[in-house]
Amino acid sequence: MIGKAFQNIVTQMADVFPKRFGIVDSNNLVIACNGTQPRDSIIEDLLAAAQNSDNTRFKDGYTIRAISGTPHTEYIVYSEGTDEIAKYCCNAIAVAARNVRVYYDEKYDKTSFMQNIIFDNLISFDLHQQARELRVDCDVPRAVFYIKATGQGESDIYDVITNLFPDSEKDFVISIDSNNVVLIKEVKEIVSIQELEKIAHQIIDTASSEIMNRVIIGLSTVAANIDELNNSYKEAQIAIEVGKVFSEEQNILSYDNLGIGRLIYQLPIKLCELFLSEVFKKGDITSLDEETILTINKFFENDLNVSETSRQLFVHRNTLVYRLEKIYKLTGLDLRKFDQAIVFKVAMMVHKYLLSNTMKI
Repeated sequence: MIGKAFQNIVTQMADVFPKRFGIVDSNNLVIACNGTQPRDSIIEDLLAAAQNSDNTRFKDGYTIRAISGTPHTEYIVYSEGTDEIAKYCCNAIAVAARNVRVYYDEKYDKTSFMQNIIFDNLISFDLHQQARELRVDCDVPRAVFYIKATGQGESDIYDVITNLFPDSEKDFVISIDSNNVVLIKEVKEIVSIQELEKIAHQIIDTASSEIMNRVIIGLSTVAANIDELNNSYKEAQIAIEVGKVFSEEQNILSYDNLGIGRLIYQLPIKLCELFLSEVFKKGDITSLDEETILTINKFFENDLNVSETSRQLFVHRNTLVYRLEKIYKLTGLDLRKFDQAIVFKVAMMVHKYLLSNTMKI
């Protein structure tokens, strides 16, 4: 496709410069020219002479200049002759072709294409049109991994993930910033959450050892086709955000396993505040000390079992019962009753969510 763009440049320049000139790729193929092209042996010599240089050079009666420069020359411009007109012609075409190449790479690079999809920068028609031009399969299932390095300062997380998934035709690594990377990975048509989490564990093990920082991963559901990728990206983002609030100790956060935290995260702040005011008519969670909060969490962990909770807290059963009675007097909720325990658990999560939003301001 870029050959057509180069030929357009050559055709327009042919009316300006009275020379024979053209553009050659790294395979010694003349992809754009005006008139008779040089012999194959001369083309090889011209390409070799222009390698790894941005400067204008002369070879075999031709003026030559690389378009892409160092370290690897993909295209060169040649102009017949070594006079000032030939040099000016060669430089002018090289500049025009380089600008076209930059634009072309930005528009048609597969990774940039995938980035535009997840950022919702393409309408459906353009998406499918570009997919056809780039030969990207629209119906291949893909999963999105949002990978976050949590340490201070910049990390090399992008390089780590790129090296871990080098197949740029199937897997796309997109840099959000120095500590956040998105991996769009092609997967099998039927893939379990366990298989995706296995990939996530591989990423964490490799990244943690190489950048020496904690890495957390938000994992989306599988996008059945390319139209669903933007939604999967949002799911991976939500998994990270919800995990920061409700599952701080977890490194892998799957959108499918966020539970009630996902629901709370999407509630309006005002609604959450109203819920807390309705639940705690006597006193709110802030009136509970650290020891009481620890008791509540351990009680929930042991499925409201008084005996097991008291054993793990190393307190007498009657002491635990006293603490539960104290909680009831302060909040009006008896945690020994299942329905009230559920309300209290949800209220604790809502309070934590509101607290996290306050800290963002």
